[in-house]
Parts: sequence; structure tokens; C-alpha cells
Amino acid sequence: MCGIIGYNGVCDPKDILLDGLKRLEYRGYDSAGIAILEKDQVGVYRSKGRIQSLEDKLIGRHFEGSLGIGHTRWATHGAPNEINAHPHRVGSVTLVHNGIIENYLEHKEALKQLKRKITSDTDSEIVAHLFDIEIQKGKNLQQAITAVIPRLKGSYAFVVMSDREPDLLIGLRNGAPLLVGLGQNENFLASDVQAILHRTNRVIYLKDNEYVICKKGSIEVYDSLGAPVTFEVKTIHWTPDQMEKGGYRHFMLKEIYEQSQAVANTIESKINHEKGLVSIPELKPYLEQLKNLKSISIVACGTARHAALVGKYYIEKFARVAVDVDFGSEFRYRDPILDKDSFTLLISQSGETADTLAAEREAKVKGVKTLAICNVRESTLARESDIVLYTNAGPEIGVASTKAFTTQLVVLFLFAVELGYIRGHLSEQQAKDHTAEALKLPFLIESTLAVDNQIEALAPHLQKKDFFFYLGRDVNYPIALEGSLKLKEISYAHAEGYPAGEIKHGPIALIDKKVASVMLSPLANGTEANPDSMSALLYEKMMSNLQEIKSRGGMIITLGSGEDQILKKESDYYIGIPKTTWALNPILLTIPLQLLAYHVAVGRGADVDKPRNLAKSVTVE
Repeated sequence: MCGIIGYNGVCDPKDILLDGLKRLEYRGYDSAGIAILEKDQVGVYRSKGRIQSLEDKLIGRHFEGSLGIGHTRWATHGAPNEINAHPHRVGSVTLVHNGIIENYLEHKEALKQLKRKITSDTDSEIVAHLFDIEIQKGKNLQQAITAVIPRLKGSYAFVVMSDREPDLLIGLRNGAPLLVGLGQNENFLASDVQAILHRTNRVIYLKDNEYVICKKGSIEVYDSLGAPVTFEVKTIHWTPDQMEKGGYRHFMLKEIYEQSQAVANTIESKINHEKGLVSIPELKPYLEQLKNLKSISIVACGTARHAALVGKYYIEKFARVAVDVDFGSEFRYRDPILDKDSFTLLISQSGETADTLAAEREAKVKGVKTLAICNVRESTLARESDIVLYTNAGPEIGVASTKAFTTQLVVLFLFAVELGYIRGHLSEQQAKDHTAEALKLPFLIESTLAVDNQIEALAPHLQKKDFFFYLGRDVNYPIALEGSLKLKEISYAHAEGYPAGEIKHGPIALIDKKVASVMLSPLANGTEANPDSMSALLYEKMMSNLQEIKSRGGMIITLGSGEDQILKKESDYYIGIPKTTWALNPILLTIPLQLLAYHVAVGRGADVDKPRNLAKSVTVE
């Protein structure tokens, strides 16, 4: 969650550090700071709030030094204020930290016994004291790190500097992301590639329990015992242009409009065009196990969990494999029953979600194969899982997930189709039909985006609503959950997603004229001619729920298929998506719900890309 940037080179670090921190704003933060070593003395500059406040403190300042670290903090221990902001300086040691030190209270009590002056409420400052104690014993920074790290419990990434060694930074990680960027006579440390991609695309991803000695012209990587580690340099193919707004008002809106291309990129590597079939290369070594699968456990958090719930419908329908869906934060604590003939499927945009990583490791301990759906190459989840299916969505900067979610849905759909074909529950022709429909998705998404103007005009009518219900049935119910989450995340309006049939079991008591209900009621292709189909039956049930709400004075916004005259007549506002199949309806329904949340949030004056209290990647439990 916290953002880290470190620089060791030949330039004034101030602008490099501030620029890197701005590129990490999407991670979420409540304070910011930098530290620069100049003339054998470290200067620390911190502020509460946005990076602009920190910049204001530094106006007109030029530094002769060329070594520095920066940080955006998302509060875990201690209130969001300047005292608790990073970097923390103790004696000759200055550091920044992402993560949580679980046994910090134990160390804090020991430091008090040593009459150490503790100035903040953070766990991070405690570690700076521990490093400083070792240095005062005569150790260098590397020796101090190898002495302290075995005594820490928790997840962390640190970047540390010392007045006594003005030519190096040390970065170390265990459970929180940290990478090295390689330049010409300059090197970088960062929690996320976005911070440095405009300066270098050559990176080293540190593994857990590794640390790096970062000098201007050299990089050395060691394990926790101090033994040298051979590292691999990766080339990042995202371009800096992909990470700019490109004329859009917000990153979120840009990323909503990028979904057709993102989905096309996701599909491209998973289709055998010659055969007209889904063909995912990463699954080939596991075909026999997939044929004999007894069950699948899907684990994810937040938006990714809503994708998992849709995936459950896909997999059970197409492949007839029983699927459980768990919250990442609950999975390992309930001691899950996992069969060695099952798979654990983990979904995370960043691949660094702490709860999801813990679930992956729990599955590994129980001897179960793990399959990751992830967007970020070389992320921890991608490296640790047995199989990884990349969504290829490209960088997603807005905190509220948009294109990452739709591409997760697409990967789950393609996985379910291939699994169904492998297991013999889909015929070759059925698998080809589903593949053909998937290839239409980018064009269907482009058509769906045409509702943007209609939703923008609708949004002012919703600004003052107290409460929103999002209602759906079957495979569209998880999309109701996702739609309500999007609205909550960025507009701060209260919203709840429900299976439509459940509202009469209590929630209907909330319905009045102050409440808006967003109802997901599409039909699937061909069902109009077949009134006995499940899609048509669910449509009828949704109509019944609509009438229940309408009779109690609630506002009704309905999303349906095409020019549905019945829904138009019965709803206060109607939004039509292109007609498509049962399986692809959830993907198309997602887009107007993203736009609805976006326009309501803009109308309320919310910071759409950086909503309060939220982080893009939750790297602590």
C-alpha cells in the first residue's frame, strides 16, 4: 500500500523522488516525505496530506547530494500526521517502510528499557532504532541488516540509508513488493514499476528474504544470511505513455475506455485461431490433472472476489466442477479442507495482495496445485504459483478497478470453456461457439461504451440519493455486488448488492423515494423465442422484483438487452447493452455500472482516481 522510491545516481534527487511519489499516488496515502543525503548529513522533509504539501515545503530548494529516498504512507500504526510520516531518522539511519512489523511492541518495550527516545507511533521507527543500535556497535549497514532482520516478524519492504555510508542504499523485502531499476550510472529502488518506468524499463524483482546493495554503478543481491544471489534482469514492455491520462479527465475514465483493447489483448494469447478454439498454453502440462479435478477453491479479495463469483457460475456450468469462493482474508484461518485432486485458483490484479498470497502459501503447504490470474508479470503471486494466466490488461492506475476486472472475467470464461472441453462436458462445436462469441467481445464493449452520454445525463438525478440497491440474479448477481462496490469506493454513497430474490427477506424495508435501485435484467441471445429458457425465467422474476420496488416508491434504473420496451416502460431510467450470450452479459453489464459510479462520483466532487482511505494494492493484512 505505501509507496517507496529510492535513488542513487548523479542527479539532484529531489525532482526524481517527488516525481516517483506522484506516480505512486494511486496506491493510496495520507502523508508523504523524502530524505536526501547532502554533505554527509541527511535532511528529512515530511508533510501530512497530498504530495503538493511536501512540494510546497521544498520550493526553491536545490540539493548537491545524489542519494535519497521517498515515501507515501497509508496509516497502519499511528494516526496520519507529520510525526508518523516517513522517512524515519534515528541516529545515522534513515529508512522508509511498507508493511507491518507484528512484534514491534516487544521491540518497543526493549527500546524503552534502553532509554531510547521514540518520537512516533509507528512500527517503522522501531526498526530504525534497531538498525542504529547495531551501527553504534561498529557494524556497517549491511551487517546491521543481517543482525536485525531475523528478529522481525511480519511483512515488510525497507529502503535504508546511513550517513556513514554515503555511497549506497540498501533495500530488503519480505512479503511486500520491492524492485530495482537499472539505469546508466544511476539505479533506483521502488515498490512499483510505475514509479520508475519513465526512467528505465530494466528491472530486478527481489524475492522474499533478499536484500540489495544499490550503488550508482553496481547492484549486489544477497539472501538473508548474506550469501550472494544470482539475479535476472527483466525488461518491462509497458510504455510510459500507457501510464498517462491521454487527454481523459481521470485515469479511471481512460481505463474504462481501454477495456475493448485490454480484452482483445487478453483473448489473443489464449485462442487457437486455426482451430477456432480456446487454447491456453499454460494449461497444457496439467491436462490430465484437469480432466480428473474434483473441485476448485477460488480465493480473492474485493473486486477480484466478485470476478471469482462469476467464475464459479462459468466453471460449474461449462466444466461441471464444484467451486468454492473464499475471501482471501478468511481462507487460511478456517483451516480449509483441500484435496490433492483439487486446484486453488487465486485472483489478484497486482499479484501482491497480502491475504491472497497467504492463501496461496496455505494451499502449497497442503500440497494443492495453485493457479493464479494476475495482471502484473513477475509479481510475487505470479512467481510463486504453479500456473499463471495473465490478463494483459496493461497498467491500471485508478484505485477502483475497471479493466483489470473485465479481463479477469474474460480469463475465467476462457478457462471454464477450455476446462469444459477437456473434461468432455462441452462438445467441440459448443467450445467453438463459445470461442466465436469471445472474439466478438472487444466490438461489443465498444458498442456498450456508447451509453456513456446517457449515463452522464442520468447521474445528476442520483447525486442526492441516500441509498442504492444493486440487484441481479444468477450470474449477474456478482455484477450487482461489483456495481455497488464501485459506487461506494469512489462516490462514498452507501450501496448494497443483493440477489434480487433476497430483498423481500428484509432489505425491502428500506425502500422509499429516497432509494435508487439499479436492476440488472438482460436477456440472452435467442431467449425471446424460447420463453421456457432459464434466462427468460430469470427475466420474469426480475420483473416481479421491479414491481415490488416500484409499488413502494423507489427509483428504478434498469440495465437490459437492446431496446427492451417493457423495461423502458416500467423503469424510471433504462440503459440498454448489446444483446449477447448468458456468459458474456456480466462483462457488458459491468461497463455501464463503472460509468454510473464514475459520473456520480464526479458530480459529488470526489477524487475519483484516489478515493479516501483506499489503496490500489493491499500489501498488509
